[in-house]
Amino acid sequence: MPAEDKKSRLRSFLLDTRGKIWFFINMFFTTVYLIWRIFFTIPFDFGLVSVIASSSLFIVEVLGMVEAFVHYLNMFNVHDYPRPEVPLELFPDIDVFVPTYNEGVEIIDKTLNACKHLKYPDKSKVHIYLCDDGNRDEMEKLVAKRQVTYLTREKHEHAKAGNLNNALDHSSSPYIVTIDADMILKSDFLMKTVPYFVDAELRNEGREKEDRIELGFIQTPQSFYNPDMFQFNLFSENRIPDEQDYFYKDIQVARTRTNSVIYGGSNTLISRKALMDAGKFYTNAITEDFATGILIEEKQYVSLGLGETLASGLAADSLHDLIQQRVRWARGVIATGRKLHIYTSQNLSFAQKMNYWASVWYWYAPLKRFVYIMSPIIYATFGYMVFKCTLPQILLFWLPMYVSSNISLKMLSHNVRTTKWTSIYETALFPFLLLPVIMETFGISLRVFKVTNKSKKKTADKGGNILHMVPFLFLIVLSVFGIINCIVSMFNSSSLTPVVVLFWLVYNLFLLVMSLFFVNGRVQHRSEERANVKEPAVVSLDNGEIKCTTSDISESGLSVKMDKPYYMKEDEPISVTVSFQDYTVTLSAIVVYVKQNVEGDWLYSMKIKDFHGMKDDWLMIIYDRIPTLPVIIRNDAGSFDDLRLNMKKRVTAPFYQKRCYPRVLLDMEIPCKEIKEGKIKVHDFNYAYFTLSEEAPELTDMHVAFSRNAVFELEFDRVLRNGKKLYSVKNLEEVMDDREAADEVLEFLVEHEKNAEVEKKRAQRKKSKKAEQLFNDMSFWDEDGKGA
Repeated sequence: MPAEDKKSRLRSFLLDTRGKIWFFINMFFTTVYLIWRIFFTIPFDFGLVSVIASSSLFIVEVLGMVEAFVHYLNMFNVHDYPRPEVPLELFPDIDVFVPTYNEGVEIIDKTLNACKHLKYPDKSKVHIYLCDDGNRDEMEKLVAKRQVTYLTREKHEHAKAGNLNNALDHSSSPYIVTIDADMILKSDFLMKTVPYFVDAELRNEGREKEDRIELGFIQTPQSFYNPDMFQFNLFSENRIPDEQDYFYKDIQVARTRTNSVIYGGSNTLISRKALMDAGKFYTNAITEDFATGILIEEKQYVSLGLGETLASGLAADSLHDLIQQRVRWARGVIATGRKLHIYTSQNLSFAQKMNYWASVWYWYAPLKRFVYIMSPIIYATFGYMVFKCTLPQILLFWLPMYVSSNISLKMLSHNVRTTKWTSIYETALFPFLLLPVIMETFGISLRVFKVTNKSKKKTADKGGNILHMVPFLFLIVLSVFGIINCIVSMFNSSSLTPVVVLFWLVYNLFLLVMSLFFVNGRVQHRSEERANVKEPAVVSLDNGEIKCTTSDISESGLSVKMDKPYYMKEDEPISVTVSFQDYTVTLSAIVVYVKQNVEGDWLYSMKIKDFHGMKDDWLMIIYDRIPTLPVIIRNDAGSFDDLRLNMKKRVTAPFYQKRCYPRVLLDMEIPCKEIKEGKIKVHDFNYAYFTLSEEAPELTDMHVAFSRNAVFELEFDRVLRNGKKLYSVKNLEEVMDDREAADEVLEFLVEHEKNAEVEKKRAQRKKSKKAEQLFNDMSFWDEDGKGA
């Protein structure tokens, strides 16, 4: 085993061990805390309102702790299920179902393109079905282009479940992939999931029916290539993972040991036999996937949760769509738990029932969060006792439980989730889920299936959700009143006891403000998502090829890093070749922006003008990979930094520049024909323009030179705000079309870069000794005005 693998395994073992230790520590402190809460903190002597408020807080605390215990117990000993090696000739036929209702052609085209690129020993065994419940003409044209099977139906009963059941009736393969219309499968999806089913079949050969272990479905993570609403609205797309990563990559994987993996509806490989035994896709719920998975497990099929990302799609990008999605999920899960009688089922084990109870209770987070926020307000603002305790008691009983719980979650989730971010997620959505959850609890169900909008069009939520901000503003006002009352009480009583409630109020205020930022939104300036990937690329120019590396790529553009400030004509297409895995794409693009990175290399941003028939492969270069967004929490410095970041970003206006040439900071004197001293001080140069120092004379025209052949004719343009003079280059193409002159310009700039000393933020450089030496002791200009 390589040394790096040994170190990685040792590091993982140590982290897991630490997580298990903290789990036991947390269980001990939680038990002590609950005993204290039951017998010593309920304010029975302070009236009915206080007892009700305190009891409500205690109940949600207990249920929340039980839910956490179930998750921690699952994650305490997560088993690894390595992919088995099986003969390629045994890979069976596969049906791929892509259900759609109102998704756009561009989105579905990308999904089908990925399906057509799936790797498989015999690709004729992969059967792709577009299941269109919208009966749209454009979809018929799309399937003709992609050469897949088109399915529709006359009666659109039972929404998505009915659509999938119709596909079941018109297909026959033993295994089925279900994916949402916006999900893009990685090309190795089948090669990394099918072997488990083949291996299960091989192991069951010769066994009696009751001894067989039959695999029902494999659920892989639902990941997203665009930032989710929390990442984007809170300016944290480079700091935190997707909100659902914790569920799919930790909780789902851990639930495998209790055979309670939740069928998520997409990115799943399912046994047809298991589906038929379960009565096909369940039609009496708006979360047909959740119900279908339970029914399959009730039939004693085994479910497997994999943590490896094998597909990615579009996360909801508007508050309205996100709320609609979560309301549907909450109502559907609660209703399914009631309809399927999961707590009394004879076919589910106790461990399965506890896990599905935790799944249902999760959707009562709005109620839990409401109680957590209102409890200190009830005491500090309205004067009712909620929690009878002293400061020493809090430090002795509550603080150890709270700290150990935070550490346990961070350790066991491998830094994918923390208590702070869980609280932010719950607080931001609780006002919009509270009433639907209560209504569903009492059987007032949602009867209309609303599909989450997954259009290509980007939304701009900022400032457009005023009504959604009202609950948070109201609670912020109440919290501020409570904080003031606590401070006044501390001064009047000379006691530190109110500091407990003060801390609680301040923490809740942080959550409310972050939620307010979230709901307020953020303007989306990009029309397409960028993948920050480093892949080898080659830029072909008239004078040769330049090897470089991509910095980011998107459906309509890319940026590459180059080691030198190369000249590329504005608006003139250049050839760029990018390679990734089995894909090599050559496209035409124009440079739209150039800047120098802090590291000193040059970033050229380009807009694609022509794919030369290779767009399908280009899409696979973008999407046939794990999304490049964070997979763990990064740079989580603290709550104050979260607030500071959001306030700073919201008051800073976006700055746009169209700079199509590299701007090189020179800050040196170079030969000039029209100047008596023979030289003029140049601040910077970007091929099309020279910026001269404030002291430079304001001449209509002048000639400056980098070398004998690289002589530029300048024409005065204007005086800049900082007093520097801007001159345009009149003979740019003439100089740069001369191969020898162009090489000398680049050499001059490179030598200057090598010798310049970089100061803070690369804003100032010293004179380049080597570049300046070229002109020392030279009588540079001859009688004809050319370099001597």
